[in-house]
Amino acid sequence: MALKPKLENLNFLYPIIIIVIIVLVTSAFVIVDSGHVGVVRTLGAVQPKPLSEGFHFKKPFMDKVEQVDIRLTKEQSKSTAASKDLQTVQTQVTVQYSLMGPVAPKTYQRIGNRDVVAATVIEPAIQESVKAITAQFTAEQLVTKRAEVKLQIQKAIDNFITITLEEKEVPNALRIANVAITDFRFSEEFDRAIELKVKAEQEALQARNEKVKRVTQAEAAYQEKKLAADAAAYDIEARSKAKALAIEREAKALKNNPELIQLRLSEKWDGTLPKFTGGETVPFINVDSVLNDNQ
Repeated sequence: MALKPKLENLNFLYPIIIIVIIVLVTSAFVIVDSGHVGVVRTLGAVQPKPLSEGFHFKKPFMDKVEQVDIRLTKEQSKSTAASKDLQTVQTQVTVQYSLMGPVAPKTYQRIGNRDVVAATVIEPAIQESVKAITAQFTAEQLVTKRAEVKLQIQKAIDNFITITLEEKEVPNALRIANVAITDFRFSEEFDRAIELKVKAEQEALQARNEKVKRVTQAEAAYQEKKLAADAAAYDIEARSKAKALAIEREAKALKNNPELIQLRLSEKWDGTLPKFTGGETVPFINVDSVLNDNQ
């Protein structure tokens, strides 16, 4: 009878034992999410080998696994700098990067997790690079030479990150996928100056176009008048040549054909004889003098 109460007193231990077993079992494994690697810390010491995504066993209560995201991500930063012509420029730069899984434990040990990497490596790289490159270009060149500016900023960011990671002894900690300049903002005074300059250039271009149009129209009118004058001169010259040729042919015909001469004389004579007082004799007509007059 005394044994039964003792067994009943032990019943309350069963739930505690079950809880302890569950805790031991659950702390003996870990599941690493997709797109991540697991950084194992054994009693605070980082283990050099990362855990790939999936199921893994670990030492209960001794191992703690930090999940590090190695997917492509971006860091966006705004930087205010002065251009070569001392214009204030606000530049927004986006850097796409990813942490390298094989060296994630050492990166975590030397720098920290991804948020710390972004704050202590990527952000300073953007700020310093943008300021250094912006100072090499005028405000206008920052717009007209956007591709070159982007390339220079990307090179500066790569160089800054490379030096920083080498100092931390993790040269391959991350990979830069792309650097994009997403925005350029200037002061209101500079924007107004640019607007006025563009307007003046447009007006000058319109004036040049109008001038070219007027010159073209004037040249066309001149050419039209010149063609008309040339046509008139050609017509006069052609008629003069034709008339001269006709006279020449007629003169030759008259010279070689006496009967035709008589015909022309008769055509020109109106049938009236000259009158003389003091006699009734009909005067003799000198045909040769008439012919000479006609020639």
